[in-house]
Amino acid sequence: MATSATSKLLLSDFASSVSHVPSNYVRPISDRPNLSEVETSGDSIPLIDLCDLDGSKRAEIVHQLAYACSTYGFFQIKNHGVPDTTIEKMLTVGREFFHQPESERIKHYSADPTKTTRVSTSFNVSADKILNWRDYLRLHCFPIEDFIGEWPSSPISFREVTAEYATNVRALVLRLLEALSESLGVERDHISNRLGQHAQHMAFNYYPPCPEPELTYGLPGHKDPTVITVLLQDQVSGLQVFKDDKWIAVNPIPNTFIVNIGDQMQVISNDLYKSVLHRAIVNTEKERLSIPTFYFPSTDAVIGPASELINEQDSLAVYKSFPFVEYWDKFWDRSLATASCLDAFKASTI
Repeated sequence: MATSATSKLLLSDFASSVSHVPSNYVRPISDRPNLSEVETSGDSIPLIDLCDLDGSKRAEIVHQLAYACSTYGFFQIKNHGVPDTTIEKMLTVGREFFHQPESERIKHYSADPTKTTRVSTSFNVSADKILNWRDYLRLHCFPIEDFIGEWPSSPISFREVTAEYATNVRALVLRLLEALSESLGVERDHISNRLGQHAQHMAFNYYPPCPEPELTYGLPGHKDPTVITVLLQDQVSGLQVFKDDKWIAVNPIPNTFIVNIGDQMQVISNDLYKSVLHRAIVNTEKERLSIPTFYFPSTDAVIGPASELINEQDSLAVYKSFPFVEYWDKFWDRSLATASCLDAFKASTI
């Protein structure tokens, strides 16, 4: 890599000037995307229409959610209630942020994962042995009034657009958590009540064009630390989900969201619903923007399997109850070197 590139904190400030992937982004041969082996045709994950979730088809939709969560760990949703105009504004302001001069973006740079608003690169740049082809802006967004003052003020519409979007997605998440509780056979408010005060984070993931996408990842295979994640992506493919021992491409559908089960939902469901490996790959032609909303317990919450899903005959507790903050600390300490850190919280672990 050229000297001018090594002095840059963010990938996007030198990505377009290199003709080869720098060595510190190159994966070992045993850990490369093998793009020719990815399943790209056919239906990848279930698409669920939420149009009548609060109406006469609720039981049918709840059944579809149960099937998707137990079989795939991922699903797409349409007629979700978030206005198309809100979605489009969000994608626009995200692109505008990353298209700003370096001097503007770098104002928010930090390698400290505890900062509640920060720009950085890779996943955990201070811990990653091999870097990922990604820059990102990560911010906390619930309660909005606690964090909006530290969000970027440029582009000028950033705070207003992001607050509108975050509020709409939170309302969607609360509806989904009720339906998912119902799908597990517990009270509608069970999951929500387990999350303490709730926490909502968001990331703007920016993946520049890459000269050799077969050598690196936008993000390698990982499982989310969330309860659920709601992903908005632009029309550039990049998300892949691992199912039946192969990687499956999830092609974008306009004005839909992709929802996936996170580790905390796996615990609450006592392994009925599984957090699933997924990854982001890059391409030579186009930049890609994705905006995941991560929905968490608050750090003082205690997470464990729903008692209604446990009995002494055939459904022993797979996980012990644990303070969410213990999980959160382990998640950031390990980088993405392992797919999940749930094993440390299994009931059989002493």
